[in-house]
Amino acid sequence: MKIVAVTACPTGIAHTYMAAEQLEKAARALGHAIKVETQGAMGIENELSAADIQAADAVILAADIEVEHRERFAGKRVVESAVQEAIRDPRGVLTRAGAG
Repeated sequence: MKIVAVTACPTGIAHTYMAAEQLEKAARALGHAIKVETQGAMGIENELSAADIQAADAVILAADIEVEHRERFAGKRVVESAVQEAIRDPRGVLTRAGAG
């Protein structure tokens, strides 16, 4: 399964990157491909391309703030979670996205 994700917290520092790392580790352990965009104090990093989004089977938005350019995901299966949930239970978030 191919997954794209966006992680974002109000300050966009530690928790944003921790959530991205946990989702990446869990997805790979389950045998899935994942690409994670981070949004925060440094702006948008590792920005998802239109091709990344088009190829994705699911989208995870692990965010405590409004995700920028959310309209990119129209028509895709989108699962939303809090940043802390992605850090504490990334497999649970992935399961909700159909990748469990």
